[in-house]
Amino acid sequence: MAEPARALVFVVEDDPDVARLVTRTLEEFEFSTRSFRDGAAVLRRIVTERPDLCIVDLGLPDMDGIELVREIARRCDCGMLILTGRGHTADRVMGLEGGGDDYVVKPFEPRELVARVRSILRRRGAPGAGGAGAQRRHARFAGWTLDCVAHTLRGPDGAEHVLGTAEAQVLRTFLERPHQILTREQLLGSRDLSPLDRSIDVRISRLRRRLEADPHNPKIIKTVYGAGYMFSAGVDWS
Repeated sequence: MAEPARALVFVVEDDPDVARLVTRTLEEFEFSTRSFRDGAAVLRRIVTERPDLCIVDLGLPDMDGIELVREIARRCDCGMLILTGRGHTADRVMGLEGGGDDYVVKPFEPRELVARVRSILRRRGAPGAGGAGAQRRHARFAGWTLDCVAHTLRGPDGAEHVLGTAEAQVLRTFLERPHQILTREQLLGSRDLSPLDRSIDVRISRLRRRLEADPHNPKIIKTVYGAGYMFSAGVDWS
């Protein structure tokens, strides 16, 4: 029987200690890796080998990391995880809007990094996402349960609500990435969203009316001003 395909991850990091930690951790969890110390090297390799995901440090010696993220996204349809010491909201937003799927700030927990990588690959349908994750159907959070296939939401009181497709997709995106800032573009799955498009705000409002005790003072779906939204509840999957 053939072995299952391993996801290929390019790690672009000029700090050799961090690069070794990232590649060693990924390889322990059955990922294939290639390591690069600058942007030029990874752009040369992409011509001949296409990764499933790139992990990019923003502080590279030869070019700005956000510019590299944009250039990789232009040349290659792969997942993108930004790994950096820059923790400011503006840097997060620029990285995510430039093509990043997720953002991890140093210092980081290696197991969390692996979880973030798997989450990106799962959403993209790439190998290495984990077979169990691909079959996950029910998400439980703050007393609620979402059936991601039937689009039904069961409340703490046992009452069941049927969500529209758009609302269910936004909620599923939140549940896949709790405690992370998500931009409007990420929540709608579009990188070319018009600044005048308010459809995500309408969907967030509807979800808050269902989930929040006080929709005007939300505790689960929080607004991060100037950045996007964050899902603040813990999530268990089955």
